[in-house]
Amino acid sequence: MALVENVTTLQKSQDLLEAEREKKTMIKKMMRQIQEEPLDSLSSSVRKQAMEILTQLSHTQPTLGVRERSELVNMCVQSVFSLPSVQAMQEKDEAKAETIQTLYHQTLEALQTLLKALFIEDLTPAGLKSILEALGPWMNSGKAHERARAVNSHVSVLNYMLLTLPFFMPLGFPALGLLLGRLILRIGDPDEEIGREALDGIIILYTILELQKRARDKEETNKKELYESNKHFLGPYNPVSPCQNILRVIAEFGDFLGPQQIKDLLLAALEGLKGSSEAPGKDSREMMQLASEVMLSSVLEWYRHRALEVIPEIMQGIYMQLSHIQEPRARQVALLPVSLLASSFMTEVVVALLMCPLPLNSNGAEMWRQLILRKPSCDVRDLLDLLLGSLKEKPVTKEGRASIMPLAAASGLCELLSVNSCMGRVRRIYPQLLLALLIQVHYHIGLNLPGYVAFPKDTKKGAQPSAFVPVRWVVKVVKTLLLRMGCSYETTFLEDQRGWELMEQAESHHRGVALLARAMVHYSCQELCRILYLLIPLLERGDEKHKITATAFFVELLQMEQVRRIPEEYSLGRMAEGLSHHDPIMKVLSIRGLVILARRTDKTAKVQALLPSMVKGLKNVDGMLVVEAVHNLKAVFKGRDRKLMDSAVYVEMLQILLPHFSDSREDVRSSCINLYGKVVQKLRAPRTQAMEEQLVSTLVPLLLTMQEGNTKVSQKCVKTLLRCSYFMAWELPKRAYSRKPWDNQQQTVAKICKCLVNTHQDSAFIFLSQSLEYAKNSRASLRKCSVMFIGSLVPCMESIMTEDRLNEVKAALENLRHDPEASVCIYAAQVQDHILASCWQNSWLPHGDSWVCYPATTHHWSSSCENLPTSHQRRSWIMQALGSWKMSLKQ
Repeated sequence: MALVENVTTLQKSQDLLEAEREKKTMIKKMMRQIQEEPLDSLSSSVRKQAMEILTQLSHTQPTLGVRERSELVNMCVQSVFSLPSVQAMQEKDEAKAETIQTLYHQTLEALQTLLKALFIEDLTPAGLKSILEALGPWMNSGKAHERARAVNSHVSVLNYMLLTLPFFMPLGFPALGLLLGRLILRIGDPDEEIGREALDGIIILYTILELQKRARDKEETNKKELYESNKHFLGPYNPVSPCQNILRVIAEFGDFLGPQQIKDLLLAALEGLKGSSEAPGKDSREMMQLASEVMLSSVLEWYRHRALEVIPEIMQGIYMQLSHIQEPRARQVALLPVSLLASSFMTEVVVALLMCPLPLNSNGAEMWRQLILRKPSCDVRDLLDLLLGSLKEKPVTKEGRASIMPLAAASGLCELLSVNSCMGRVRRIYPQLLLALLIQVHYHIGLNLPGYVAFPKDTKKGAQPSAFVPVRWVVKVVKTLLLRMGCSYETTFLEDQRGWELMEQAESHHRGVALLARAMVHYSCQELCRILYLLIPLLERGDEKHKITATAFFVELLQMEQVRRIPEEYSLGRMAEGLSHHDPIMKVLSIRGLVILARRTDKTAKVQALLPSMVKGLKNVDGMLVVEAVHNLKAVFKGRDRKLMDSAVYVEMLQILLPHFSDSREDVRSSCINLYGKVVQKLRAPRTQAMEEQLVSTLVPLLLTMQEGNTKVSQKCVKTLLRCSYFMAWELPKRAYSRKPWDNQQQTVAKICKCLVNTHQDSAFIFLSQSLEYAKNSRASLRKCSVMFIGSLVPCMESIMTEDRLNEVKAALENLRHDPEASVCIYAAQVQDHILASCWQNSWLPHGDSWVCYPATTHHWSSSCENLPTSHQRRSWIMQALGSWKMSLKQ
């Protein structure tokens, strides 16, 4: 028995699957026939018959899925609604005018019957929504006959729901706001018949909602009586002033409108504005726009408080729809909710606008300006305070995610700056806005905002939109603010000095900010005093970027006369503390501040007393910052009595400049070498040991850098070497001051090395270490001349050479033989042979011996030192080292 039941169940399942396949095949066949029918004429009943068959299939099992039903409804609706008007089709074929009219009504009836059948097939909110969604877009068509078909079909479905079903949806009526909104707009349709039928549909909808409400309360109600009652107080249709009907409907539906329905009503009104721009005739467009305006205004006037939680969605909907609304009057109406909602919920509206895609296109910009251009406008003061609050936030959250808020606030501010009426309020907080924006510039350097940033839609066709760089956008807002505040000279000055470019880069941001402050001081900006007093507390707040930007601006304001009123602890004291700051930029800015303060007679002595600390603070600082600081320090040196100047300060400054002779940046090398020479000029007798040691250590770096092939740098080297020689009374070979390449001039190099070793034998190993260090330089020209210098220096040191240093030279040259630059490899090999030959000839074989042989041309020797003269046995380790070296060469 159980086996029979299983077989029966299996048979039923197979039958069900077969039936499903047959149904789907038949539906596809009917859909294909409908799609093949022309959309510009109605010449056969194929379309009608296919929809009648689809209606019959809807009564069979299994039911269609949501996606299949949606595709079917959309295809059928489009096939019927896209047909020309009956009148147009009749005029095209006058002989069949009556047949066409009959066939059209039959076809439209077949469509509506199908929609009702599909609704019965799926008595769920989703099933009803799939039908209404297919009809909705046609309600705002620019063609009257398409709108009429859509309204008629809506009313047909709603009437069917009312008359044939005890329809109840526990989750509420699906898409009520959109459906009601679309029908309300059609009350104001230029075609009176459409308006009258739309109102009838609204009465039916209201009756359905009342029935649902009473069903929940378990009240028995007569449908027909309820419908007639609703028809009495919601109607009659007023063709002269349909807006009166619109107002009445919106007022009466209040009990059924929650936040989502309010949002949908507003979005439906925006859809109507999009359709109004497509309507032919000025009168028609104006009537449709008026209906949308009345609907928007009344909904927000009566139910504004219900829209609070859906404000972001409303703002997003307005932003999206504005792209499809071009007619100026229609755009004004579409923007009404922005100002109306902002008048009551400004914070929520501003937060929603901050989420607009960046950079702002014309739609987003217009929404910002709407806040203060249209009545009722929001309080400009409160609006600017909100934006300032967002500008004070970091663009990176605690979780490390990028935040769009500060950049969006800067964009919104930029749009408000274009409105003349808010300039007075902007001036009130101008210092705070300027400093907040400058700090945001620093924060946005190198920052990307993936997921939020978009290209502007206003880009002309065919034009390639430029990449959106957040930091440049913030700089643009800074420029706009300055220009609107009357600082045109300052902005032009920064353009000429490339100040904006400096401001956009991490390593030079402080220079750009300082340049702006300097320009504002120079042109006597009226707001500087307010900025000065605002900056004092800001110097101690925020993170490093915040402090650097604030300090860079503050330092330049120390030139103002009003600084005398500031307690010394906030000027001199803060700058002195900055000398020990861990950030090199803060040290350099502090030096700049102290130099400015030193111009005042009452501060000069105190600043000069800090000179040793200023110089010490520059140790291990980037070359560009060192150059910047030393340029500032020159003013302090000039103002100080040379007799009282401690030479140790000069020496320490020279020690700081020397390492940057090998900097990879040409401007840093050139500046440091030049500054070095100028500091040497300030040295005075008597020469101390520290001075001599420092200047002697400069010889090799200058000689080698002179050979790098850069004319500008080489000229600075020659000038600085001459100054050193003059102060130290050196008698270097004339060729030491020549910028001519050392290639094929080995005798010249040997003469220079011999002079250096003979004159400064105690520093010979320093010369060797320096040349070995330069042999590692990234520039091939320096590596090459270093190799040549080593090849002449080592033989001159034979009387003092040690085993360890010789091994160090050997290792360095061996590495250089594999250098990527061919010329370096060649010179390294030649120098290896030259050193080996020179050491063999001059140190380990008797002078005048007739069998002198050069290791460069012979490849064997005895490593034993037993047969060597007594004078050479003391250097047996050198013999062993040379033997080892020779073996490596043979390999």
